[in-house]
Amino acid sequence: MNFAHTEERRMLADSLNRYVAKQYDVETRETICQSAQGFSSTQWEQFAQLGAIGALFSEADGGYGGAGFDIAVVFEALGRGLVAEPFLPSAILAGSAITFAGSESQKNVLLPDMIEGRTVATLAHTEPDSHYQLAHVQTLASRVPDGWVLNGSKAAVPLGDQAQWLVVSARTAGETNDEQGISLFIVSANTAGVTMRGYRTIDGSRAAEVRFDGVKLPTSQLLGAEGQGIYPLEHAIGRGLLALCAEALGAMEVARQFTIDYLQTRKQFGVPIGGFQALQHRMATLLLEIEQARSAVINAAAALESDRVTRERALSAAKYSIGRIGTLVAEECIQLHGGIGMTWELPLTHYAKRLIMIDHQLGDEDYHLARYIALGMSNSLQLVP
Repeated sequence: MNFAHTEERRMLADSLNRYVAKQYDVETRETICQSAQGFSSTQWEQFAQLGAIGALFSEADGGYGGAGFDIAVVFEALGRGLVAEPFLPSAILAGSAITFAGSESQKNVLLPDMIEGRTVATLAHTEPDSHYQLAHVQTLASRVPDGWVLNGSKAAVPLGDQAQWLVVSARTAGETNDEQGISLFIVSANTAGVTMRGYRTIDGSRAAEVRFDGVKLPTSQLLGAEGQGIYPLEHAIGRGLLALCAEALGAMEVARQFTIDYLQTRKQFGVPIGGFQALQHRMATLLLEIEQARSAVINAAAALESDRVTRERALSAAKYSIGRIGTLVAEECIQLHGGIGMTWELPLTHYAKRLIMIDHQLGDEDYHLARYIALGMSNSLQLVP
């Protein structure tokens, strides 16, 4: 199988890499992250003009990409600059759920503004005690004569306090961990009864705790079929896993290059420490591990449109590999820098924090290793592609 990128993807990658290198240095990112919004609307619109958002959507939905390798190309470039704009929560998680399950009217209302960078949406699915389990939904949606009433809470919603729209999972039937009976709703952040507590995460991004107290929704806000929300959820989370893995790959490459530059500059006993064989061996190990991570990302991107077991195993394998290797890269690069590696002023610190955070998003390495094994042993899966 030929994994070489198309000419269009190579051009997009080159454009994004140049823009990030020139316009999105660590100081710029830190200023953006320290702002109350947590991202830059100007940068978000600029990325839209570059085609980075549109590349994550299919032509049928108003974009010009949407395949696994389109996601990988965009997010690897974003990872090189630790871009804080809402690509993952809006374009991937919320956007994928909408494109998978949304009606034509819902798509026509939301997707154009999302692709053009004028609107931000996010997926409100994780709950305080869900432990990464996709079907663990306790938030309730009760049917009333003119629609639905939503009650419950969501935890660690990415950019939850800044998004204009929330794609919310709620149980309309069944028990807490049942795959069937989960429904998705499109909720405006300004709806009465929606309250949020926003905060910054360790890597500088923003998240929020969101509560729904008697939130009244018209029938038109139901996304997809009632009780069938598990399918768009798995679709969206799967694309999110690939995006995170590709982002981590870009961040690891930059961290490795920072460390090589430091080893070639820092002198001990009158010579660069990069000439010491023990340190060369450690850097060689990092190179091999990063290449293994790259192979896992390529495999996951290629499997994104495969049957469910092949797809989900490839995604879990990639996320497990990225979690393990990302932690290794963060630890080794900091240790090879010595004490300066722990200082906030050094860009490496920010990359290390982001790599650690990626491991815990959408399931850590322990969760995905167990999931990979379970998928391999199961002969009867309830979900369909």
